[in-house]
Amino acid sequence: MLGDRYWLTKGWTLERNNATFKTRNVTLQNEMLLQVPAEFVVQHNTVANPPTFFIALDTFLRSSEDIADANLSTLERLYPRLVVWFDWFNNSQGGEESSTYRWRGRDPNAQRELNPKTLASGLDDYPRASHPTNDERHLDLRCWLALGARVLARISERLNLNGERFANTYAYLSDNALLRSLHWSEEAGRFADFGLHTDEVALKRRAPKKGAPGPGEMIRVTTGEPRLRLVDSHFGYVSLFPFLLHILDHDSPMLEKVLLDLKNPKLLWTEFGLRSLATTSPLYMKRNTEHDPPYWRGQVWININVLAVQALRFYSASGPYRDLAFQLHEDLRRNIIRNLFKQYKKTGYIWEQYSDVTGEGTGSRPFTGWSSLVVLLMSSSH
Repeated sequence: MLGDRYWLTKGWTLERNNATFKTRNVTLQNEMLLQVPAEFVVQHNTVANPPTFFIALDTFLRSSEDIADANLSTLERLYPRLVVWFDWFNNSQGGEESSTYRWRGRDPNAQRELNPKTLASGLDDYPRASHPTNDERHLDLRCWLALGARVLARISERLNLNGERFANTYAYLSDNALLRSLHWSEEAGRFADFGLHTDEVALKRRAPKKGAPGPGEMIRVTTGEPRLRLVDSHFGYVSLFPFLLHILDHDSPMLEKVLLDLKNPKLLWTEFGLRSLATTSPLYMKRNTEHDPPYWRGQVWININVLAVQALRFYSASGPYRDLAFQLHEDLRRNIIRNLFKQYKKTGYIWEQYSDVTGEGTGSRPFTGWSSLVVLLMSSSH
């Protein structure tokens, strides 16, 4: 569901309501390797990708009161592998503090990137702490681990196995008070990553080497002293993860703030879906290098929007903010479907992403990967 636009797919599958979900994408065969930038090919065993398979399993478990024998057998075979997978995530991606997590693979020595990419997260150039260090806390990864623990606890229960450690882990990672202390900015009123950060960075062209043709290359210049802090100047998809993966309590005041910010057109709301980065962010629609246009810095992505619609449906079931969540659910779902249908009629394509200003398709096309998730929205109602 996230990132990995160059990859062929290989991995486990789970079918539910005619939708097939896959777990991990890898680049295969020499012909494919010729078309893929080198930074996307090498995979290190210390670097993770989002465990999106847990979303499929979570949806399956919540929608199936009675599991057929064939599916139960599949879960029994999957279970030990899922446990190993989860434990690897939990052990290899841990942060410096208890219950914190950090995506591996960021380059602390990057000179040409305005904000060193976090390719492992699938959100590529989405702004993180400006200066990568081991002290970072990545909000989205923490939420992925909470989701994994929740799913394994539920599978354990269905299989009549002892899943106490997963239930305890989920209770720990979903504790809203702890989440608030680690990732909530009281000043900005939003969730955020934590790390060594300054907003005072820019790409500047340096003088070319003597005798070299053409202008010098663009390099990053830092004019402000970075400090360990919440990266709360950026509001976007990462800020929404406790909401997207249903970690927030139904009666949490933090949920109310997320919902109110969600519908603010100066932040994420557009008539085409939720933009990936608020217009108030210092890096909104900024190039990450002189050659790389913005990617997750404002465009509307359908995979995250589908998670948002599903989360709004979840939070509209109960709690003091149910009416607000219901109205946002109806409006967001309608906006996404209407724009994708309009752009399909106009161009004949489903696109990788969509402009948050005009709604026009951008990026790769035809793109019937995660953008085709709009079909799930079209086939469902509240």
